[in-house]
Amino acid sequence: MPSQWEQIVVDAEDPARLARWWAEALGYKIVHEQPDEVEIRRTPDQLPGLIFVPVPDAKTVKNRLHIDLRPDDQEAEVERLLDMGARHADVGQSDDVTWVVLADPEGNEFCVLSSKRE
Repeated sequence: MPSQWEQIVVDAEDPARLARWWAEALGYKIVHEQPDEVEIRRTPDQLPGLIFVPVPDAKTVKNRLHIDLRPDDQEAEVERLLDMGARHADVGQSDDVTWVVLADPEGNEFCVLSSKRE
């Protein structure tokens, strides 16, 4: 029997702050919070979740794994995320790609894909 995907672990300088940012970005809820970890999920019983754990050092290189988001309206979602504190990121993508690369407040890259209706 294969394993079940439980969560993705995200290293963070400030786990509580970053978990709250991602919870707002994804419409998730905090389901567990302690000083050494904060977990968010869509609902408490729905997997997978994201768990944020403290690390002493800042992110310095491009992520080897990232999240892709597929919004109903790409332009509106990029604007919303930028207003929340995301920033544009250059990971070597060309100018003609259909996705937008952003970074969360701690610099973790993620992509906002073209809209569902496109």
